[in-house]
Amino acid sequence: MPADNEEYTRLLEEMVEQMKAHILSQDARILEQEQTIADLRSLVDDLRLLKAGLEETLEEFKRQLFGTKSEKTKTSQADAAVETEDPASKTTVKEHTRAKKKKTTRDERYADIPVRDVVIPVPDKDRRCPYCNAEMMPLGRKEVRTELRITPAKVERVRYMQEELICPECRKDGDGTIVQAQTPAPLLPHSPASPSAVAYVMFDKSFASVPYYRQEACMAQLGLKLPRETMANWYIRCALEYFQPVYDRLHGLLLQRGVIHADETTCQVLREKGRAAESTSYMWLYLSGSDGLPPIVLYEYQAGRSGDFPKAFLDGFSGIVQCDGYSGYNKVEDVILAVCCAHCRRKFYEALPTERQKQLKLLDINSETEVKDIPLPGPEQMKSIIPAEIGLMFFNKLFFIEKGLKGMEPDLRKAKRLEKEPPVWEKFWAWVETLKPLGGSKLEKAVNYAINHRETLQSYLLDGRCELSNNAAERRAKSYAIGRKNSLFHTSVAGAKAGALVYSMIETAKANKLNVFQYLYILLLYMPDHKDDPAAVEILLPWSSFIKEHCTGLIDVETITPENKPQLPL
Repeated sequence: MPADNEEYTRLLEEMVEQMKAHILSQDARILEQEQTIADLRSLVDDLRLLKAGLEETLEEFKRQLFGTKSEKTKTSQADAAVETEDPASKTTVKEHTRAKKKKTTRDERYADIPVRDVVIPVPDKDRRCPYCNAEMMPLGRKEVRTELRITPAKVERVRYMQEELICPECRKDGDGTIVQAQTPAPLLPHSPASPSAVAYVMFDKSFASVPYYRQEACMAQLGLKLPRETMANWYIRCALEYFQPVYDRLHGLLLQRGVIHADETTCQVLREKGRAAESTSYMWLYLSGSDGLPPIVLYEYQAGRSGDFPKAFLDGFSGIVQCDGYSGYNKVEDVILAVCCAHCRRKFYEALPTERQKQLKLLDINSETEVKDIPLPGPEQMKSIIPAEIGLMFFNKLFFIEKGLKGMEPDLRKAKRLEKEPPVWEKFWAWVETLKPLGGSKLEKAVNYAINHRETLQSYLLDGRCELSNNAAERRAKSYAIGRKNSLFHTSVAGAKAGALVYSMIETAKANKLNVFQYLYILLLYMPDHKDDPAAVEILLPWSSFIKEHCTGLIDVETITPENKPQLPL
């Protein structure tokens, strides 16, 4: 029996050990299964995030390919119709009320166009009375109609013939004294280029966005065979030689302002030392703010997007730089950055579903649409509206307030801002802190963008000359982008730099309400004789009385010519 007990005990112990081993293996399997389940759940979460991100990307591609690229859409629930006292002065368009523009008359539209009367006489055979045959006398003239007549551009060869005089008395002695007339300095030595011809090429290229090959075809229709290489040479040489002094003076004056807008857009230069033709370069642009002084718009070509470029260009400036959220502007020293609120608002707009985007509208300060006050969402309303739309409502509220402050003096504008807008920002930041957006979603990007620029988004409150957005700079970037779309690239660095100079002259002339062609022409007319004279350069700035006198009317290249131009009032 004892032996049997021992054997029985041993068997029980073995069974217990086997049971323990089995239980441990089961526990291990359970733990392994739990870990697998956790891993699968994590993978599902990651796939959901990836799916959401891919769907957003797909919708964005669809919008870019097939939809409108504008942020402006059809209607807005926040844009309520405004009741007016005078119904005749308003016209209702769907869900908003728009101020009706005063219709201009033909005489008002054509006021600056010269008039030529064409008198149609009665034929000689009808100048006697059909009843008594007496000769009829003039009674007067009656206007029958007015029509517009356009004479296409014409090309002519102008040969400068220099008059020479000789003294007849001295000639008798075999020593003739000769006097020669002084001819105007050529625009480009040994070249047929004239101020009007080069201004024509520049105007077409950078104002009308007509590339050289199209200009070449158009010139041929005028009877002029002018190769595109020649036009490019004229454009580059004249811009670099004659526009640079004016540009440098404008640059110096811009740095003395209190507010500067800055932006950059891409371009391509085929032949740049050390860089592939496919490399991306940048056209930077800088312009003055709403300070009541004559506007300045300057472009600058650079090979990259480093923050060192705005740092160098704005060296010596100590004020507020209005820009987007690009981190490169942080390198600019001794300035306050004011980040564009329109960029932040756009992030929330892009986080909306596509169908919802079509139903909403981004309020524009310069819009003619009149809207009632935009209420901020309350706690209950926030539960029924998606977060991206709530963010959009906060920014539309700010833009609505700014619309009402437009045109105010800077000090008053600042005071009104500080009275009305900080409470909106406080509610916005309190709401942002409650959000827990899905990782990788567009809403998360919008929230992170706002948080990362929390201080600089509100910098505009410091100065009444600042704007809520940097749209002024973006509009100038678009002017260049239209030309880039047609010409595609710059062949050389010299061409890109010349383009920056010409665009600077054009956009500054536009901002100062000048006739753009006439301003280019006047610069090319006078700069060959005065490019090294600072006093003359000052007179040729876009807001001088001399320039306003000669560049605010119609194009005139016939009465003001190289041989017959008024002297600069030095």
